[in-house]
Amino acid sequence: MVHIQKNIRVNERIYSKEVRVIGPNSEQLGVMMIRRAIDLAKESSLDLVEVAPTTKPPVCRIMDFSKYKYDQEKKERRIKRNQRVAHLKQIRFKPHIDDHDYQIKVKQAIGFLDKKDKVKINLFFKGRELNYKEQGYKILERIMGDIAKHGEVEKAPIMEGRVMSVVLSPKAGKVVASKADKDLDDEADDAV
Repeated sequence: MVHIQKNIRVNERIYSKEVRVIGPNSEQLGVMMIRRAIDLAKESSLDLVEVAPTTKPPVCRIMDFSKYKYDQEKKERRIKRNQRVAHLKQIRFKPHIDDHDYQIKVKQAIGFLDKKDKVKINLFFKGRELNYKEQGYKILERIMGDIAKHGEVEKAPIMEGRVMSVVLSPKAGKVVASKADKDLDDEADDAV
């Protein structure tokens, strides 16, 4: 992972007396006093930027700071864009669920799993339904069987008060391509 520095010292904000300087064309200029390094940067109409503050002496580079800052922000945006946060989606069931309602909810759970979200299936019991927990386990097993191609059980079925629940996570190997990825693939096929 790329480490992006937040508080970067530039020119007079560099407090070290001596620094190791890298020139604008990535050439080593050696260790020198800070005042001399700043003067070299100003001669080139560039900035002296501290790129490795923890080393002894700190490493500074002669470069255009605004361009460097822009490139760092660009890297940060790219990293954020490629990150995917898994959300926990919850779906509610009842022990006496109709088959059509069951199919709709299972399809919804599969959709969440395909989008790489975790799914928590909650089975709610009311009144005397609590006496028939075995029926609830059968429903959860049926759900897990129907979703097996798309997800796997992360947390086994558990009874918490009047709610029986199971947590399912997406399978690691299944990747769903976004519309943008499909468009890029189509363009690549057209180019060939």
